[in-house]
Amino acid sequence: MTDIVKVEELYKTYDGGVTALDGVTAGFAAGSFTAVMGPSGSGKSTLLQCAAGLDRPTGGRVFIDGAELTATKDTPMTKFRRARVGFVFQDYNLLPSLTVEQNVVLPLRLAGRRADRRRVRTVLEQLGLGDRTGELPERLSGGQRQRVAVARALVAEPAVIFADEPTGALDLRSAREVLELLRSVVHQFGRTVVMVTHDPVAAAYADSVLFLADGRLAGSLHAPTADAVAERLAHLGDRAMGAVA
Repeated sequence: MTDIVKVEELYKTYDGGVTALDGVTAGFAAGSFTAVMGPSGSGKSTLLQCAAGLDRPTGGRVFIDGAELTATKDTPMTKFRRARVGFVFQDYNLLPSLTVEQNVVLPLRLAGRRADRRRVRTVLEQLGLGDRTGELPERLSGGQRQRVAVARALVAEPAVIFADEPTGALDLRSAREVLELLRSVVHQFGRTVVMVTHDPVAAAYADSVLFLADGRLAGSLHAPTADAVAERLAHLGDRAMGAVA
């Protein structure tokens, strides 16, 4: 199966000598749902930001849909990201003065692309927002706002959707709905989703889990269950505490 996202020997060092990524090589296959997990400070959010082109690695290469992001300058990278990458963040990143539909088409407008209104309405209907297109975000629940964020990511038909703690601000019921939605994005829409999360229950919705510790790969788990993920995380946490001691 073809890797839509591939990172090779990825390094990220911050001022002061802090190493967030230490030679990470990984691939994310087309039509897959992968959760990235690890103890606090493991580098999981840095990996997502570098893989998505939101931050530049200190060393190594990033490929999305066959194109090397790390070989492009900032402006072409921004254009590529708008066209081929979708994002879902914990805090939704919706503009409060824009309606649901206006928020959804905003990335297309920024990329200079014309929005297919019929497709936009279809996506919103499929995500249960067909009757909320003219509403402002303040009139929506947290789960509905996150659905708008997913719709916004989908309408541009990206190669990959990166989700950074997408359920972190939601109650249990809304979190479950959003996770089921992300899974349907993969299995019904055929998209690739890479999700950073700290929650074993959220990770269990993914097809596989990639674990990081101290900026390095620390194993993977296919067909994960919440209990298996929690056990693996506890082991990684014990290792990290042992290293500190």
